[in-house]
Amino acid sequence: MFRRDDSATFQVRPGPRLSGSVSVSGAKNSVLKLMAGCLLATGTHELKNVPAIVDVGIMAQLLGSMGVEVTYSSALAEGDSGEPDEESGGRTERTSERGVKAVAAGTLSINTPEAIVPEAPYELVEMMRASIVVLGPLVARLGRAKVAMPGGDDFGHRPIDIHLKGLEAMGASVESSHGYVECRADRLKGARIVLEFPSHTATDNLVMAAVLAKGTTLIENAAREPEISDLATFLNCMGARIEGAGTSRIEIEGVDELSPTSHTVIPDRVEAATFLAAVGLAGGEITVEGARFDHLDMLIAKMADMGMRISPAPGGIWASSEGKLFSTDVSTLPYPGVATDYKPLMVTMLAVADGVGIVTENLFSGRFRYVDELRRMGANIRTEGHHAVVRGVPKLSGAQVRAPDIRAGSALVLAGLVAEGETLVSGAHHVDRGYEDFAGKLASLGADVHRV
Repeated sequence: MFRRDDSATFQVRPGPRLSGSVSVSGAKNSVLKLMAGCLLATGTHELKNVPAIVDVGIMAQLLGSMGVEVTYSSALAEGDSGEPDEESGGRTERTSERGVKAVAAGTLSINTPEAIVPEAPYELVEMMRASIVVLGPLVARLGRAKVAMPGGDDFGHRPIDIHLKGLEAMGASVESSHGYVECRADRLKGARIVLEFPSHTATDNLVMAAVLAKGTTLIENAAREPEISDLATFLNCMGARIEGAGTSRIEIEGVDELSPTSHTVIPDRVEAATFLAAVGLAGGEITVEGARFDHLDMLIAKMADMGMRISPAPGGIWASSEGKLFSTDVSTLPYPGVATDYKPLMVTMLAVADGVGIVTENLFSGRFRYVDELRRMGANIRTEGHHAVVRGVPKLSGAQVRAPDIRAGSALVLAGLVAEGETLVSGAHHVDRGYEDFAGKLASLGADVHRV
């Protein structure tokens, strides 16, 4: 079991080709929204296949600050004594240096009382941008919410105007001052909302706000990610009436109340993509158990262009690579296009591919900040605005580098698999936010990766 530890580092050396099977955890970008959705109904909710990541601990603590009881049930992590912890009532928990608990993969039990505090404090929200998704559920059920402006990974400005405009269209009054957003509404009303951009979190927030609104809400230009479909499935099991999730047009007929339910989180497609990139770089043959081929169509097509062989397998995805990659051009786009979360992985693969690839970031500014770290390892990358020109080199060179965010951190670890000598990736706590036992899973495939 890991914890938030700012001193932790990944130690990586090149090793043999990868082989074997590895399982993906539940989706980070789904479970956090599902946890927020539990605010919509009193009673005890159950979420299964919850990943052991720090962000789950942050969201659990955020809900706890509102008066919601969040407990974890999981198998003991390797190395635990098995002794019950008095404070956790026998649950397997570990507390970080910043007071945030990471949990062993398993089940979350979330007990939402009738009376909760509709406020999300700065000290928790600033740690994770996804915290903003408590806004919609709080306004929908309680008629008011006070939420600090979100923080999270540092890769460019991402305003929440789309969220607020949608809530205003549904009748909420919105005020922003002193770093907080306050929303009020006696009861939200159904409305037609056209998103200026298919924002994932805005779609999540507005869907959760609409399920208890009076009348019908229509969200046009909605985000289409699988995690939104997962959220809609969860809410419909609670008694919501949502149609069209996973398409650009979502229709929600408001209901008077919802009931708690049990739900299994979908697999994490970004974690699956990371293991596919790992075998693409290091070579070998692996099976990514639990991964959904249909959630990764566009990325898999790009990896195939680069010389990998990838196909569906019973219960997962099979992939192989000779460890020799070919360049291609990549542009990030809203789902089902290549997600911005995949881009650091693709840039790392292109860094050792044969030829020149152009990578275009169409979604967020500032997401090339890890490129300097790859250059320290010998990568030939030139950036200009939203574009990166990547000229492949035969080998990278091991170096001390720093993970600036979750996905870039994982990509730098993978870069160490094809770098001569030893690579040390500091800032492992960033990776902990989105990956469960990252070093252990890579090591299970034969990679020479250790957490120190």
